[in-house]
Amino acid sequence: MTGPRPSPLNDGALARAVRTGDATLGTFLGTASAVTAEVCAAAGFDWLLLDLEHGAGGEEQVRDVVPVAGAYGVPTVVRVETDARIRMGRVLDNGAAGVMLPRMESARQVTEALTHLRFPPHGDRGVATYNRACRFGLDPGALDRADDEVLVIVQIESAAAVAAADEIAAIDGVDVLFIGPRDLSHDLGVPGDTSAPSFVAALETVLVAARRHGKACGLLVNDGASAAERLSQGWTFVAIGSDSTLLAAASRSALTAARQHAAP
Repeated sequence: MTGPRPSPLNDGALARAVRTGDATLGTFLGTASAVTAEVCAAAGFDWLLLDLEHGAGGEEQVRDVVPVAGAYGVPTVVRVETDARIRMGRVLDNGAAGVMLPRMESARQVTEALTHLRFPPHGDRGVATYNRACRFGLDPGALDRADDEVLVIVQIESAAAVAAADEIAAIDGVDVLFIGPRDLSHDLGVPGDTSAPSFVAALETVLVAARRHGKACGLLVNDGASAAERLSQGWTFVAIGSDSTLLAAASRSALTAARQHAAP
């Protein structure tokens, strides 16, 4: 049998879609459950974002989530704990389609982090072929493609990052500017108030910066209606809640409906 072989790897398809302006929808994974990840993939999200900053699991989750989601054709992006070289290299070796960098506050910090996502001579990512990213040695040519196939998402979570948004968006290799609404609202002194003028102004600043440099702009919202509204405003990389919040909301909604219609 010849021809392409089935694989859980995304081979840069998500990065290409984002770079050409396609709007995509995903959700965060924080329950440390490969089965829950599979449920989200089966539901039809365009991507899943495995959260290693706030989620319940560690890097071992990448090993299990990538093939489970990939079986449904859904790529996994990973929010790493830090921008340390080893942290990013490990998740990419395990087949992540991209990396989300939390708490980036300057163009210099982002530029340094990008170095860890690229192989020499353009960066200092460690080189190995006996991993999933290279199909366990069967596709050493993946090393030559990797620098172009990794989706890079930079989180904007502070007033300092908002101020540097234009410089960050101008960096070659940055694909998405992604608002962390809770962190940003706290840093702006309006915890959780996404209608506060300072928060709304910050969103507009980031969105304009992303558009100016041809980059995607994303954020996290609570539900589908909010996602639709953001898409209509020009946000193109939108996360709808997380595995745990979607489950909790659906559970509460079902219970509320049942109790409201229960016989007295």
